[in-house]
Amino acid sequence: MIRLRKGSPQTQTIQQAVNYGAFILFVLVLFSVCYRRYWLEADDPYKCRALLTRGHWLDPPTEPYSSRPFEHWQPPGCMMHNYTRKDIETCMEGQRIVYIGDSTTRQLFWATAKKLNATAADEEMRQAGRHEDLTFEDDIVTVDFIWDPFLNSSSLRRELLSYHNGTLRDNEDTSESTGLVTIGGGLWYARQFQSDWLDRFRDSLDYAAPLLGVKKGVAPALYNPPMSKRAGTGQHVYTTPVQVPLYDLLSPARALTMTPAKINTMNDLLYNTSVFNGIKVAWSHLLMTREHEFAYEESGLHVVENVASQKVDVILNMRCNADITLKQGYPFDKTCCSAYESANQSKTGLFFVFGLTLSLIAGFATCNRTQLFDKARKHFAYQEFLVLGIVVLTLGVLSIRPSTSQRLPDAHFGPKQPVADQPFLSRDQTDEWKGWMQFAILIYHYTGASKILWIYQTVRILVASYLFMTGFGHTIFFCRKQDYSLRRCASVLVRLNLLSCMLPYIMGTDYLFYYFAPLVSFWFVVIYLTMRVSHTYNASVLFLLGKIGASMLLVTSFVKSPTFFQQVFLVLERTCQIKWNVKEWRFRLQLDLYIVYAGMLAAILYIRISDVLHTQRFPQHHRTDLLQRHWSKIRILSVTAALLVLPAFGIFCQNFSNKYEYNRWVPYISPLPIGSFIILRNSNRYFRNHYASISAWLGRCSLETFTLQFHIWLAADTKGLLSLGAFGRKPTHNEGKHNDLAVLTVVFLWLSWLTADASSTITDWIVDPKTFHHANHQPVTKLPTTNGPEPQSLLDGLKIRAKCIGAFSRMVKRLAANIALPLQD
Repeated sequence: MIRLRKGSPQTQTIQQAVNYGAFILFVLVLFSVCYRRYWLEADDPYKCRALLTRGHWLDPPTEPYSSRPFEHWQPPGCMMHNYTRKDIETCMEGQRIVYIGDSTTRQLFWATAKKLNATAADEEMRQAGRHEDLTFEDDIVTVDFIWDPFLNSSSLRRELLSYHNGTLRDNEDTSESTGLVTIGGGLWYARQFQSDWLDRFRDSLDYAAPLLGVKKGVAPALYNPPMSKRAGTGQHVYTTPVQVPLYDLLSPARALTMTPAKINTMNDLLYNTSVFNGIKVAWSHLLMTREHEFAYEESGLHVVENVASQKVDVILNMRCNADITLKQGYPFDKTCCSAYESANQSKTGLFFVFGLTLSLIAGFATCNRTQLFDKARKHFAYQEFLVLGIVVLTLGVLSIRPSTSQRLPDAHFGPKQPVADQPFLSRDQTDEWKGWMQFAILIYHYTGASKILWIYQTVRILVASYLFMTGFGHTIFFCRKQDYSLRRCASVLVRLNLLSCMLPYIMGTDYLFYYFAPLVSFWFVVIYLTMRVSHTYNASVLFLLGKIGASMLLVTSFVKSPTFFQQVFLVLERTCQIKWNVKEWRFRLQLDLYIVYAGMLAAILYIRISDVLHTQRFPQHHRTDLLQRHWSKIRILSVTAALLVLPAFGIFCQNFSNKYEYNRWVPYISPLPIGSFIILRNSNRYFRNHYASISAWLGRCSLETFTLQFHIWLAADTKGLLSLGAFGRKPTHNEGKHNDLAVLTVVFLWLSWLTADASSTITDWIVDPKTFHHANHQPVTKLPTTNGPEPQSLLDGLKIRAKCIGAFSRMVKRLAANIALPLQD
């Protein structure tokens, strides 16, 4: 458990209560998911049944012309993948895809063709006949449609016999083999026959069932066989249910014959036959249109294009997920009807070397590589994004308190002490800054807001802010402490990379996947080398600025060069079998190419101004005297400029039409909003001396939360959401989703807190084993309740918040008054 600092008994009691409460919740979470997985859903371990039989829309339209509806179908407990041309070609490997049936099945044929080549498919669709066989050829995959509305033709028999006789993957040459067969029909029996339609439909089912390779009367375990990592459930012949029309839109002739009684009876017969003969029926197709009138075209018989595409995706996920997951590896975002690689116990056991805390992390993270936890797709909703933002903002405001150097009357803390003004970018302030930015980034990732341009632009500035603090903090340290020892360098790098180096070994990812730690590590090495070279001359500002300029030019040339990192990564691959994505790495570096140097320059400027204003190190001459005499006016001008820059920056960002244009500009403009925020945050005594403790607490373990969210809070390597599946049959509906969020967030933050402390201890052990025993008395994190003195009562807390608001109002008034006055003596 967490080692506590010495403090009041009440504080220790609160910490222990939170600690044990979170641990109990952690155990309950594991018990609930194990109960659901191994008892309630023991007959569907890979979510194949869930994919074929259940689901709901994440984005149903609210009106006929809603923007891009019906794009996200969510089966319960797994993530359905939207298949593209590349995915289909990877899965089929030149094999044919065959559709057999009526016009509703023909829609699936054209939906598949459009996934392969939308332009060519639209052109052929306009020229194609209505009641004829069709063929669509791509470079690798051929898609065939056989017109057989009664499902009793010789072509149907020939295709099923061909498949049944072993053409699937048994031949070395698979160019003529069939990889997937989908049959569907039944509406023509209702339309063309008045008396014996049911008997004829039953005969067609009896005709097709033996050709599926299943003995009559034997219902195999379709959903819980040993899962083949290459071929999934093995048999890939699927049947679609009889399409239920939108009866109100049917033509009078169709409405007279296609009645609900007929359609429902045929589907009931199909269900009984499928259970008896083990036929795989995509019953989820019916749910896609149930109670969704906008899912239909004007005819009331056929569905809109997006619905047809999702119907195809259900079948392709059944057929291809296991195969593609084996071929492509992570990110494991195709979790329906797919088997993960077995957890490597020797790898997981590595964490036991470093203690129980990281063993818990390893176990929980490994659950992201099994079907133990449910996974759900992300779907952005403005309401959810705003609610989460308001919750975090409210918690931050309620946790505002004085910095640690400020004391309030309290029996445990003694009498009130004189107020000590906090320095520029104090530790409490930077921890708070990192914390609320981490809250924003977590919300950004959880809600899937990356497609919303203004949110993406904001988050890019937040990531740049982290790197700004990296440049600022390390430059301050090197200038003040003059500690360029190997121990200092190793301590920082081990602390940054401990978790990011272990997780790839456990999870089968790579180091650059957790891009934040590599990014900060790279820039720390740049800062270290820049400050280390000829450090005896660092007292000269001009010399220091020259080094920074030379470093900036050198790093820019390396990053802009397409060959430098490519050669470095090639050497790593040939010598260490390390395969990193050089394109992604250069992209990450270019996004924030100059913000670290802005942080270094800000640190030098702060040190210089602080020395001039508060020490006697510099002789009095006209420049220092001018700075001292006009410092108050300089502050007013700076605050005024900051107040103008922030809205101007927001207006400027509205000119970008997409994130790619913004990415080209962000390395050059990111210092403007960051600098403006820093000026405003430190512009007033009250602002400097108060902070939000809950944000500061998260800031102290922000590295761990950023890294662990990939596997503990999110799912499918950030592509989806982790879910307990314990809140009803539809856990991805709002109620169940929010319950999952509340429970898993507590566990996630608790594990991050534990990991931060464990990482600090392990770093001490690795870097300096002789002083390892001191780590027991110096934990890196503490609960928000102990981060500084607490107000004596709720009234004291409200007074502090009122003072902050009053200080801001007075500052604005003074600014308005001073702006109106001349700025010269």
